Parts: sequence; C-alpha cells; structure tokens
Amino acid sequence: MIGLDTHATPILWALILPLVGALGVQLLGRFANENARDSWTVLIGVATFAQVTRLIAPVMDGGVPALGLPGTMSGLGIRFEVEPIGLLFALVASGLWVLTSLYGFGYMRAHHEENQTRFFTCFALAISAAIGIAFAGDLVTLFLFYEMLTFSTFPLVTHAGTEAAVRAGRLYLGILVSTSVLFLLLAILWTSTLTDSLRFLPASAVGGLPSLAAGAPPPGILEGRIDGPAAGLLLMLFAYGVGKAALMPFHRWLPAAMVAPTPVSALLHAVAVVKAGVFSVLKIAVYVFGIDMLSKDGLSDILMGVAAITILAASIRALSLDNFKARLAYSTISQLSYIVLGAALATSAAAMGAGLHILMHALGKITLFFVAGAVYVVAHKTNVSQLDGLGRRMPFTFGAFCLASFSIIGLPPFGGAWSKWFLVTGAFESGHFWMGAVFMVSSLLSIGYLMPIVVRAFFRPLPEGEEEGLNEAPLLMLLPIATTALACLVVFFYTDAVYDLLAPAMGMPK
Repeated sequence: MIGLDTHATPILWALILPLVGALGVQLLGRFANENARDSWTVLIGVATFAQVTRLIAPVMDGGVPALGLPGTMSGLGIRFEVEPIGLLFALVASGLWVLTSLYGFGYMRAHHEENQTRFFTCFALAISAAIGIAFAGDLVTLFLFYEMLTFSTFPLVTHAGTEAAVRAGRLYLGILVSTSVLFLLLAILWTSTLTDSLRFLPASAVGGLPSLAAGAPPPGILEGRIDGPAAGLLLMLFAYGVGKAALMPFHRWLPAAMVAPTPVSALLHAVAVVKAGVFSVLKIAVYVFGIDMLSKDGLSDILMGVAAITILAASIRALSLDNFKARLAYSTISQLSYIVLGAALATSAAAMGAGLHILMHALGKITLFFVAGAVYVVAHKTNVSQLDGLGRRMPFTFGAFCLASFSIIGLPPFGGAWSKWFLVTGAFESGHFWMGAVFMVSSLLSIGYLMPIVVRAFFRPLPEGEEEGLNEAPLLMLLPIATTALACLVVFFYTDAVYDLLAPAMGMPK
C-alpha cells in the first residue's frame, strides 16, 4: 500500500494521469479518430497541470508533500517529495505540455506526419517521467525516472524513420545512457557510501521546512562527509552523469536530435529533456552538496570553468550556423549552462537566477522553436539565409520570435532579464567577476545569432518570385506561439511569485 500524507493525492495523480493519457491515446488512435485522440491528449494535459497546481499552496506554506512506498530502506526505494525547485519544474513541464500538444496537432496535420498515435503516446510517457524527476525524493528515484525519460523520448527522436533520424537516435541513446551509467550511477553509489540516506531532504523536513524559514540555504546531505579533491570529483561525476544538461563535450546528441519534428525539438529544449538535465544538476547542487559546501575551498571551480566554456563556445558556434534549428540548438546548449554555472557559483543569488532561468528559458526557447516549425510548414524553409522578407508574410510569427529573442538576450521588460540579473549579481557577490563577464558576453553573442533573423525577416525584401501577403501558420500552431511569446513579457511583472516559491530552497529572504 502506498503511504500518503494529506497533500500526496495530487502527486499520485500528476504521475498517473500522463500514463493514463498514453493508454488513451493508443486506444483512441486505433479505434476512434484523430480528433478524439487529440482532444483526450489536451484533456489529460490540463488535468495533469491542475493537479500540479494543487501543490503550490502547501509548498508555499513551507510544507513538503510526500508520497512513498512503505517498508523501503532509508534513502532507497521509490519516494516523491515536492520541494520548491521540483515544483517549478513540474509546473513548467505540465503547463507547456498542453501548448506543445496543440502546436503538435497543427504541425503534424499540416505536414502530414505518419505514426502520430505513437508520437503522442511517447510524448505523454515523457511527461510522466519528467514529473517523476521533478518530484523525486531521493537519488534512486531520480535515476529511475531519468532513464525512463531517455527511453520514452528515443522513439520521438527517430520518428521520421530516415537514416539520419536513426543515426541521431543512436547518438542520443548512446551518450545519454553511457553518461548516466558510467557517471551518474557511480556518483550515486559513491554517495551511498558516505551518507546513511540518499534522500534530498532530511526526514524531519517532510511536513515543513522550519530550518529554511530563517533565510539560510538548506544543508546538503554530504555536508561534512567529503571534502577536497574527492568532493570536486564527485561533483563532476554528477554534472557529467546528467548528460541531458549538455555540458561540453557530451553535447552532440542535442544538435543531432534536431532531425526530429519541431514539436520534439520543443519537448527536448523547453518542456522536459534538457530541463530535466539542468534541473537535476541544480537540485543535486542545492540538496546533495549544499550551497554553503560548494562555496568552500573552490570546490566547484572546475564545474564553473566547464560551464563557462560551454556558454561561450556554444554561442560562438551558433553564430556560424545557417540551419535555423541547429542555430537554436546551440543557443540552448549555451543557455542551459547558465543554470549549471549559477549552481556552481554557490551563492543564494546565483542559485535563484538558475532556478528562474528554468522558467524564463523554457518560455523563450519553446517560442523560438515553435516559430522555426511554423516557417517550415508555411514556407518550407530551414535555413536562416532563406528568411529574407518572410516577416512580411508572417508578421505575427516573427513578432513572437522577436519578443522571445529579447527574453533570451535578457532585455527588460522580458522574463530573461530577471534570471540574468540574479546570475550576474551572484557572480559578483562570490567574487567571480570573470563569470559575470561570461554572462554579459554571452548575452551580446545571443544578439549576434538571434537579431539577424529578425532583421532578415522584416527589413529585407522577399526573393524574386515570392508574393507578399498574409500567410501565417495554422491557428493550432499560431495560438501556442502567441501564448508563449506573451508569457515572456508577462512573467517579467509577476516574477515575485516565482521568487517567493524558490526563496526557501535558495536561502533568499521572501
């Protein structure tokens, strides 16, 4: 029998509903029609998001809703505990699932994609895995759902069935499985020899986090149990073990996976996969090592260096790429490492910036990929050099691209400005001025690879033979594009709510 506390029911439903959704998609796809299947997907998505939102109040009140199997050893077994960082990730994943599904219906129909039932089945399984990662109460549960996410998204990467898709799928599976088995599993086993429990939070924290009310960051479970070079090595094993964080040199799976349909790209870059990676790094940094421990004796200096190199190298690579989705893929690699670097800086402000960036980047990057897919459906263009004048035919689409780009760059009044503000502030507070410079240089580079797309679309003439005139994507694609683009603006004015949610975990005052 499953052990429940008073707020555990929403956890159970949030995990089960996507699985029920996957089953329903299969049945309706085979025995009904695509309209019934797609309506079921949206209904389940909305219901899942609603269950996750039920957890906001207890977590904001300092509670830790929990769900676990009784009789398991301390620190082992399947256990879920909802703390602030995990709740934010679950809200992002479940909320954007609805919009990505709507967009996916329009894209798949307009492009006449085959195997749509399999596609949306795997999508639902991936969301269940992402929520399992978000709510994981210990490292074992995190590892199990991390692997589930890898295998449930593999059919999505290889969806097209072409030689290029199969090759990308092998690379995707090869890198993510090998890093999790060789590095992450080893790091978990090593941690188990150092501490009696693999739970992220002490048992005393379930039902409330009184120790966090004073504004101090929570202690890590490894506090006082390991130090020096050994602690630094363990940290790097965790960082590279979470291959979905796409730290160089284990990043090649991400641009390779762009061969998949655009809704998959949105899933990979904004909804579940890469966010699961950087979320896991941030959660391990905050709860396994602890912000105070990471700040001592230069423990995270190597991780800072790797993240900084990834930020700059990926940004520079994005400048030279003509393929639209490939350019956005390298932008994602760069932006993901903002979150890793924020965790490694080991200050409350930087950790807050990393947490905020999970949301801000998700909204901005999903919009950019939505636009890339709309351009492909409407104009059959895949390269940046082919976008001349297209903003005159698709003004709403490229207007959304412009808004999302401003957020990715970090310009106010868009959400990305807040996350980058806290990241830079944290870098300066820690005395790592060069890391603050890395964030600012990266923002300048993002102007270099995003703004030329806007300039080409709006300020260059259409090529000869192409007629002007409104020719936007189907409404099912355009509505999610507009929603996520406007959200990039709206969250700037409502960031306080996200800040208040994350503050206890980051040791920031409310």
